[in-house]
Amino acid sequence: MQEIERLNQIFGRQIPEFSGLSPAVMQSIVIFANEQITKAKKLSEIGLALSAEKDLDLLLEKIIQEARHLTNADGGTLYILDEKLSVLRFAIVQNETLNIRMGGAAGPITWDPVVLFDQDGGRNYSNVSAYSALSRKVINISDVYNTREFNFEGTRVFDARTGFRSRSMLVVPMQDHEDSIIGILQLLNAREVSTGQVIDFSPDAQQLTLALASQAAVAITNNRLISGLENLLESFVKTIAAAVDEKSPYTGGHIRRVADLTLAIANAVNHASEGIYKDISFNADELKEIRMAAWLHDVGKIVTPEQVVDKATRLEAIADRIELIEARFEIRKRDIEIALLKQPIETGGPEKKAMELEQKLQTLAADLDFIREVNRGMVPMTQENGRRLAAMTLADGWSMPLITDNELGNLSIAYGTLTEAERDIIQNHARVTARMLSGLPFPKKLLNVPCYAAAHHEKINGGGYPLGIGGPQLSLQARIIALADVFEALTARDRPYKQANSFSQSIRILRDMVGKGELDSDLLDLLLKDGALLEYARRELQPAQIDL
Repeated sequence: MQEIERLNQIFGRQIPEFSGLSPAVMQSIVIFANEQITKAKKLSEIGLALSAEKDLDLLLEKIIQEARHLTNADGGTLYILDEKLSVLRFAIVQNETLNIRMGGAAGPITWDPVVLFDQDGGRNYSNVSAYSALSRKVINISDVYNTREFNFEGTRVFDARTGFRSRSMLVVPMQDHEDSIIGILQLLNAREVSTGQVIDFSPDAQQLTLALASQAAVAITNNRLISGLENLLESFVKTIAAAVDEKSPYTGGHIRRVADLTLAIANAVNHASEGIYKDISFNADELKEIRMAAWLHDVGKIVTPEQVVDKATRLEAIADRIELIEARFEIRKRDIEIALLKQPIETGGPEKKAMELEQKLQTLAADLDFIREVNRGMVPMTQENGRRLAAMTLADGWSMPLITDNELGNLSIAYGTLTEAERDIIQNHARVTARMLSGLPFPKKLLNVPCYAAAHHEKINGGGYPLGIGGPQLSLQARIIALADVFEALTARDRPYKQANSFSQSIRILRDMVGKGELDSDLLDLLLKDGALLEYARRELQPAQIDL
């Protein structure tokens, strides 16, 4: 009765025919049914495990390991078909008796691949794995030494060298969802569970291996598709970054350098063994997220006019208007010379006229030199300098002023080369970055990329842009990108509007920004102690800049 109840439970319904069977037969049926259920559960568990594995090398190891466990095989080899569909490359090799584990986490396999075609294009049917791949057939051999269908000379040589004896072999092709061969699963020496004696691979073992090979092919294909999409996304992001950098001949490489430094800073946080960062650790996905945000932090500059991005002087627009001012000075010089020549001799004689001419010309030359220096953006605009410039907007009886009101506005910039309107245009790139990236369907593990990228000009004290957030609202990831962006800008030697700072000068400026509450003090202290900034400097800066 127990056997009947168990069978009814297994099959999920009442089966009257069971009542006419002997207890021994029913017991055998129960055992068989339980074995099938166990195998089905095992295959299901294997399928879940394979689909959950993200690392391709570990996935391939699991495939061979599970195939060997299902069939109790002593050894196993996994071949992967190369992209040109011409050879089978060794991916994983395992042998329990010989204690061999090769491929995957154990390191690359240097054995020559199995060729599918000879030099004349003929099919390599002599090799059992090549034959299985070309014919799509399962090969089940009782003893490889007793078959003439395939060439096992290499197997004999291996056995002679190691003292191993290869006997039963099962070779199964792996096909993806498009019925394309992606690899070969080869198992060696099935063993009796109780005695360990080498036996043939049973039809049941063959079917289980076929089912596993199908699951493995799906898992490998999915892994490749995901990896391919991730690589495509990253390549696309780098292409966009390169396009942004190419807008300006002076900032080429900026985004790449910021991305590299950002990752170095994030790794320094991961390695911190003391301080406020000792319990913070970015996982692999979080590192990818912050790195991608760094690659995209300036994507908004794709809409910023080149003449603003590249503005090297205060008067630069489409061209540097200093040449117009220089032309006016030449005209004024000519007018002065003409006016003095027309003065009557009685007012002072030739000597006085020459002195007046020389004085006016010297003043004119000094004013032009002053404007040239102010135009470079290095001269801070003091009240005295402002008054001197304002005086040049007056014609003072001459045909035209030396500078216009618009030029005065540009030359009177407090520091740097950008007017307030131009600074707004530059700062708008952060808002554009936020709008562009927030509209993209980033996967779950990259959802924060738009926030981190758009916040790279925010400050701890809330004085940054575009949102003016700070304090706890400003994420550690955004602070890292902000610090990387500032340090790269300070040390960059390809900017027309400023000179490259040395390492020590840059650190002093960073500390000053920390003192103003603009950058994260703990982060800067960690980097100086960890040496991440110095490593970056040795890699990217000129030797003369590293003035330790």
